[in-house]
Amino acid sequence: MILNCCIIDDEPLALDLLESYVKKTPFLNLKGKYLGALQAMKELPTNEVDLIFLDIQMPGLNGLEFSRMVGNNTRIIFTTAFNQYALDSYKVNALDYLMKPISYVDFLHAANKALQWFEMLHRPAGSADNSIPVPSISKAAPEIDSIYVKSDYKLLQIKINHILYVEGLKDYVKIYTEEDSKPILSLMSMKSMETLLPEQHFLRVHRSFIVQKDKIKIIDRNRIVFGKTYIPISDSYKKEFQAFLSERSL
Repeated sequence: MILNCCIIDDEPLALDLLESYVKKTPFLNLKGKYLGALQAMKELPTNEVDLIFLDIQMPGLNGLEFSRMVGNNTRIIFTTAFNQYALDSYKVNALDYLMKPISYVDFLHAANKALQWFEMLHRPAGSADNSIPVPSISKAAPEIDSIYVKSDYKLLQIKINHILYVEGLKDYVKIYTEEDSKPILSLMSMKSMETLLPEQHFLRVHRSFIVQKDKIKIIDRNRIVFGKTYIPISDSYKKEFQAFLSERSL
């Protein structure tokens, strides 16, 4: 089943990010992208869509107001940087509520939820399974080659293969890359960062550190060495690290 969708967001970077996610999701077909609800209103009546990825805080007409004008055959997934609208989103019967910065994993989870909702809607009467399906992320999801993080009110693209390691600092993370002399600072938790990064390439070795496996060149007395930085391997993660070494050692 193919779902026709559109994206409405007044931030060009966020618009481009979601467009890239839609294009690598096989069951989504992008019918349009708009820098505001007012612009979308002019085109949506003649360009019907099944699903709208909709920002909330926008000038002129906000996403919550716009969602109340959308027909019953179109479903909404809100995309926003502000969590105070979560309750309101359920009042307008949104399918999901994604917090920026949005990872492809979270996007795909929400898109799958929409797909399963429409498949259930179009299921023939008398079908054996009339229960609401549990959303799941396809194991065959395409591998991402970059992530987007918010830093200094900007959305930055970071290539996966350029990341050396990530350091956690309470409510922030510092992302160290091969290209930049200074780390990229972003307001997010280490747990969120760990979820965002593909596990086949990254390994948590400490409560405060995640490292890229292929970038590990030197291990010195239970510490990973990146230049002048020594990253400890804590007892909690030592078993996983030893298993990683065993896979790559003679």
